[in-house]
Amino acid sequence: MASAQEIIDTIQLINSENIGPITFFKLLEMFKTPTEALRYLQTAKKPSVCPRNKAELEYQRAQKQKISIILYNDDTYPPNLKHLEDRPPVLYAKGNLSCLLNPLSLSIVGARNATINGRKTASKIAYDLTNNNVMVISGMARGIDAAAHKGALYATNQKGTTIAVLGTGVDMVYPKENTLLYNQIVEQGLILSEFPLGTGPQSSNFPRRNRIVASLSLGTLVVEANTNSGSLITARLALEYGKDIFAIPGSPDESRSAGPNKLIKEGAFLCENAEDILSVLCANNSRQIHRQIEFNLQPNEQISFTEITPPPQNNGKIIDYLNYDGVYVDEIIRTSGLDASTVAMELLELELEGRIIRQVGNKVALIK
Repeated sequence: MASAQEIIDTIQLINSENIGPITFFKLLEMFKTPTEALRYLQTAKKPSVCPRNKAELEYQRAQKQKISIILYNDDTYPPNLKHLEDRPPVLYAKGNLSCLLNPLSLSIVGARNATINGRKTASKIAYDLTNNNVMVISGMARGIDAAAHKGALYATNQKGTTIAVLGTGVDMVYPKENTLLYNQIVEQGLILSEFPLGTGPQSSNFPRRNRIVASLSLGTLVVEANTNSGSLITARLALEYGKDIFAIPGSPDESRSAGPNKLIKEGAFLCENAEDILSVLCANNSRQIHRQIEFNLQPNEQISFTEITPPPQNNGKIIDYLNYDGVYVDEIIRTSGLDASTVAMELLELELEGRIIRQVGNKVALIK
């Protein structure tokens, strides 16, 4: 269990200017702890560091509202998230934390403007999966998400559990029509978010939320979605993470069937009921659980620095190797002839100045 100081340090660091999850963990590689990283940032005076009193207030608000703050190195941090390069350094959780311990889970996603049949299908599958000890995970949006949560809650004699991953703070109900559902999930399941308390709905936050939904579960089921739906983004992410993809087929004349039908053509499991999902999960279960344990026990790779030297004053040399599309850091090291620690420090300086952005796959790009 992290101390109050560790939690506040982590909140302060991740909420500082130009510090996202990838940069956060790059700083940890160099400085080992959020405390030391903050000390460096405050000394360098490059980015605007989140005020200490703001981080303390966040911690106090969480305590007052009985919201758990889970750090990246806590025992309760979900093992399935630990392999993500851009994993959330902080998770806010409201409800039953034991929901995170279930090794069997499936995310169910789909259209917000879902058909009645689509909502019934999602609810029935969630109900059956929950009765078979599979945790249902979704995003508490209207439509398919809400139907899946409701089906799970109604299972096991109306005491079923489910996890809702929000694109807002865990203390915010969105959409408002899901207030009753939100309260039921808090009572029986778990509300989860990486966003600070009080964060309202912002369009840029929901794609970020999708990576958590995709990564938390062993697989993703898409019930209804058009071809440019955020649900397909979740499915694509799940596929990248090595998860099983399931899709409910539909009429080619229905636009909300276009997404699932496309996924099936590309190799997703055609699914008509919970039994179709359970058969695949049972076949892959031992492999997936073993992989989860490996993620949980494997220490994070860290660059070892015997001494932290001041960053070079001239960043021009590194900039010459960058472009707007993205360049692998290893390629910069190879072509520049500089050692890894020098490149890392110079890139950090550029990032803190807001001149470059980190990309997935250990790449960096210039900001236009």
